[in-house]
Amino acid sequence: MSPDRAPVGARFRRFRERLTAEGPERFGGPGQRAGYGAPHPPGDVEPVDRPRRRGRKDGGGEQLNVPPAEFTSYYGRPILKAPVWKWDIAAYLFTGGLAAGSSMLAAGGQLTGRPALRRAGRVAALAAVSASAYFLVNDLGKPSRFHHMLRVAKLTSPMSVGTWILTAFGPAAGLAAVAEAAPWLPERGVLGLARRLLPPVGQTAGLLAATTAPALATYTGVLLADTAVPSWHEAYPELPTIFAGSALASGAGVGLIAAPPAQAGPARRLAVAGAALELWGSHRVENRLGLLSEPYAVGTAGRLLRAGRALTAAGVAGALVGRRSRALSALSGGALLAAAVCTRFGIFHGGVASAKDPKYTVVPQRERARQRDGQTPDDSGPGAGPNPG
Repeated sequence: MSPDRAPVGARFRRFRERLTAEGPERFGGPGQRAGYGAPHPPGDVEPVDRPRRRGRKDGGGEQLNVPPAEFTSYYGRPILKAPVWKWDIAAYLFTGGLAAGSSMLAAGGQLTGRPALRRAGRVAALAAVSASAYFLVNDLGKPSRFHHMLRVAKLTSPMSVGTWILTAFGPAAGLAAVAEAAPWLPERGVLGLARRLLPPVGQTAGLLAATTAPALATYTGVLLADTAVPSWHEAYPELPTIFAGSALASGAGVGLIAAPPAQAGPARRLAVAGAALELWGSHRVENRLGLLSEPYAVGTAGRLLRAGRALTAAGVAGALVGRRSRALSALSGGALLAAAVCTRFGIFHGGVASAKDPKYTVVPQRERARQRDGQTPDDSGPGAGPNPG
């Protein structure tokens, strides 16, 4: 050390004396480097109010050093990542519901002695669940990924539960449909034995598929509501109801198209029950959620859901009026199937739209925060968004 420099102890004492005389602001205050204090505002700038505090009304709680954020998000980018699902998942939602509704229709035909209704329901259920498997595997990318999901059974995961529901429903629906081919088999030999065994086996399999059908019809609604997509997540009470009603109505549509009017009584009753559930759930989704109902009322989702309601009403009216008309019954069944397609795709597009716009994420969150802190909307300060209530 140079003999001309003061000892370290003396330098520290001089620094402490300067700090006592001039105050910490001279050196920038806590957390700042010496000599780099906060600049004074220009003379033409009005002083700002003291920072507000969130929490207690007496000023206690967390200090807010900045105004509440607007909902425009960082660089205008979405806050949530929109679902990467494509149209094949929306089609999967429809075909899964159609398979469930058709199997329930087939069970009704089996229990009431209506072979045409039973046959139509079983064949439609097999075709629909096969299409569902294709759409699901197409989204997953390769069949082995579906197989890998069967390695575990996790009751808290709607996707895991849905995988096992499909695994139980598919073989039962397939066996019930194959049993419908028994009359075409020869009466002797090995095929003759199959001809005698298939009908009772098909009856058992058909009832098993119908027992699994309610879970198949509703688990996709639970799956969507379990995501962070705002308009799906907030509609968790209604989505399973909508999907159950849509499944029943689509299954009734199959019966109205394929069965003669004399055997279509269960299909007409199924259409009324399904339409009531679907219309009630859709009305709740479009009116109960406040701001989060908006994605279901505008754009592609709004047009699809309005078309679905109109087609459902027309299908039910035609089913009740055309009790003796095969043509009118078939038209009513087609309207119900089209309504189910519109409803499923409308719910799908509404959720995707809510994930892409940051206001559907931020505004409800800020409203919940105000309610939790016991504040009114006026207490939110500058930049507050609209009150969705």
